Amino acid sequence: MMTVQQKLEILADAAKYDASCASSGAKRAGNGQGIGHSDGEGICHSYTPDGRCVSLLKILLTNVCTYDCVFCVNRVSSDIRRARFTPEEVVTLTLDFYKRNYIEGLFLSSGIIQSPDYTMEQLIQVAKTLRLVHKFGGYIHLKTIPGCDASLVRQAGLFADRLSANIELPTQQDLVQLAPEKKSAVIETTMDQIKVQKEEADEDRSRSSLAPKFAAAGQSTQMVVGATPATDREILSTATHLYGSYKLRRVYYTGFSPYPEADTRLPLKAAPLIREHRLYQSDWLMRFYGFEASELTSPDQPSLSLTEDPKTTWAKAHPEFFPVDVNTAPREALLRVPGIGYKNVERILRIRSYHQLELADLRKLHIRVNSSLTYITTVDHSPTIPTVGSSDLEPAAATQMDLFAPLSALTGAL
Repeated sequence: MMTVQQKLEILADAAKYDASCASSGAKRAGNGQGIGHSDGEGICHSYTPDGRCVSLLKILLTNVCTYDCVFCVNRVSSDIRRARFTPEEVVTLTLDFYKRNYIEGLFLSSGIIQSPDYTMEQLIQVAKTLRLVHKFGGYIHLKTIPGCDASLVRQAGLFADRLSANIELPTQQDLVQLAPEKKSAVIETTMDQIKVQKEEADEDRSRSSLAPKFAAAGQSTQMVVGATPATDREILSTATHLYGSYKLRRVYYTGFSPYPEADTRLPLKAAPLIREHRLYQSDWLMRFYGFEASELTSPDQPSLSLTEDPKTTWAKAHPEFFPVDVNTAPREALLRVPGIGYKNVERILRIRSYHQLELADLRKLHIRVNSSLTYITTVDHSPTIPTVGSSDLEPAAATQMDLFAPLSALTGAL
């Protein structure tokens, strides 16, 4: 019989493939009767060697699964060591780790055991015990099992800060080939249930602060990238649909990683991490910079560049849009200038109301001026915009951002 420590080794490792575990966006104050609280900031503390954030006690309830998703190492036909926690063991582990200040919350997912409803009931039991019995005020993220009953989704949202239902692959055709038990319509139905119940709960809370919260940090999802021939254009189109239809807080992109004795339908090489990085940059541009997915790729060029960021690619393809005068241009135009992040756009708008900006002013804001020079006009600078096809469009030396730079660095650079 396995010890809890042995189970933890297996089920923590099995959970590493799910990247949708960010914890920002929820506040839960301690009530003085139990332990813990969560705040509105991210609670990430460390990173795995491949750069993925490990911020919570991130485990599976079990890696036993009745599904046979080809891309998943935990599929039913996989020859791996299996383990299963009881809900009580997960509760004890969470409290023990929390009291030792190792974690500030729990991310709990699971393989499908018996049925979606039964699996969801087990996950809910963990969160319910933590909240009601132990008065746990830390962060809880529950993986919602697509196809489970709407009443279970309701219960999960009452005890969890965030819910997520993974779309898994970009298209229904991809699911047919690699995850035949899963259907995008079923997954999206669960997403819609989360959205509707959250909207109802938020409306109730607008009338009374005593009304219960529902998934205060919203919902997220994950797509595996590189397991199928789906292009970046298809991936970003799916992400746009999910954001618009279900008010997702985040879509996470996870590069496919080959594993021993994998199905022959899967690629032999891992998806480049830089591709994953470019998708995150594009996702950021769509959510905060006003870009449409259709602007970042084209039918002729459906893949994102691996050598330059997507905003620079767009700027080079649209010389007619530039130069942008930082002292007069509207916010929407400034957001499209390479090297100027959305926070610095807000700073520029504030500063120029009482002071005309020069290049020196932009440098003081830590804007990547060398990246922006070709695209902006200031009091003391007016560039010559090269025409399409000019060799001046090509940089003298390509530069590559650090894949695992802090988020603040990424937002300042886009």
